[in-house]
Amino acid sequence: MKLKHIICSFLALSALLNSSSCTKEYINPNAATKAEVLSSADGLMGLAVGIRREWSVGATGALFNTVICNGLATKELTVLNTGNNTLASLEAGKGSLNGANSTMANLWTSANLVKAYAQQLLDNSSVIGDAGTKAGVEAYGLFFKALAIGTMSQFWEQVPTEVISSTDYIDGKRPSFKPRAAALDEAIAILKQADGIIKANAPSATFNTKVGTDISLPNAIQAMIARFSLMNGKLDDALAAANLVSPTVLSVFKYDAVNQNPVFRSGLVSNNVVGGVANFGLTGALAPEAADARIPFYLGGTTLSKATGFFKSDLDVIPLYLPSEMTLIKAEVLARQNKIAEAIVELNKIRTKATDPLNVTAKLAAYSGAETQPAVLEEIYKQRCIELFMSGLKLDDCRRFGRPGPNDANFERNRNFFPYPNVERDNNQANTPADPTV
Repeated sequence: MKLKHIICSFLALSALLNSSSCTKEYINPNAATKAEVLSSADGLMGLAVGIRREWSVGATGALFNTVICNGLATKELTVLNTGNNTLASLEAGKGSLNGANSTMANLWTSANLVKAYAQQLLDNSSVIGDAGTKAGVEAYGLFFKALAIGTMSQFWEQVPTEVISSTDYIDGKRPSFKPRAAALDEAIAILKQADGIIKANAPSATFNTKVGTDISLPNAIQAMIARFSLMNGKLDDALAAANLVSPTVLSVFKYDAVNQNPVFRSGLVSNNVVGGVANFGLTGALAPEAADARIPFYLGGTTLSKATGFFKSDLDVIPLYLPSEMTLIKAEVLARQNKIAEAIVELNKIRTKATDPLNVTAKLAAYSGAETQPAVLEEIYKQRCIELFMSGLKLDDCRRFGRPGPNDANFERNRNFFPYPNVERDNNQANTPADPTV
């Protein structure tokens, strides 16, 4: 199945799933119908490719808006066009950010679309006869459903995790919300279900050919279990999962001339939307050391305030996660468990790293600070801010490490959690929670 046909099938299904009732139906003879997409292995694998595209391509996709929302809320990025009120309100945060913000709404909408489309894979996978192909489709659906729920949990206090069928929606049912801790637990449980499926039946060669292996499901599943477990305070689970992730097998989103790197194309190419901040936006004890090789990698040139890294061109790949995130998870878990010497060993793997599969290297001396839990945790936070720059993780990191919040002096984040988009409140008024103050 060629990519063009896959994307057409996905777009056709998207229109069918989101259309309102009307008196006439205009049929595109070149597009697959919803029934055709959902009733065959080829159609479902095409939908899987479309789900990945919805997440990772375009200015309305979840990936782009995760990077922008997180970056502007945590001083990683700055708005270059001050007339862009939508981005300016994200950068100002606090009371300036409200439910009408379209960039924030795009993140919410794309994540919920991915969750809904992933559920379509799961609900219809029984039509697939081959066990390996079925396993790949189901694991892919579970993975992206969990990714959507976990990502939303980084930005909002409560998250709608259920998917409402079109019939139930027409009958007036709307999704309920779960507190983020419960939502993260659900995301982790979904990922563990996916892990069990691919351990029982490895994805088939047919699935790998048609959907691709750019995302290594065995590794990506464990990486997200580690990430979401850490966010939810499940330290032992985070450490166990991080230890299962290969440091050399990558999971990335790839781009081409048609499906372009969205952060470069929609955020950086014009030099008139957003830009990086000198020293990653870090000051004082958190400021990077002058010799840190990640400064030119991520910030570029001699101005040291650009945003480059994985966003230099339309064709740059964007990692789903960096293998070094797993090392930093291990360091943080060990430090929080007061195993300071062991935490420093993991920390030094980041500081002294001279080679890396994604070319993110610090090339610094080993840690020489105080060997106390507060000092080592601060260094781990600093290394996360630099190593994982523009990965969409800093807002959660900032809260988890107890850094100065929006109402503190010298705040490092301008919101604790985001308000709920009007697009949700207007259509789900009974269930949408009250907005947090900040």
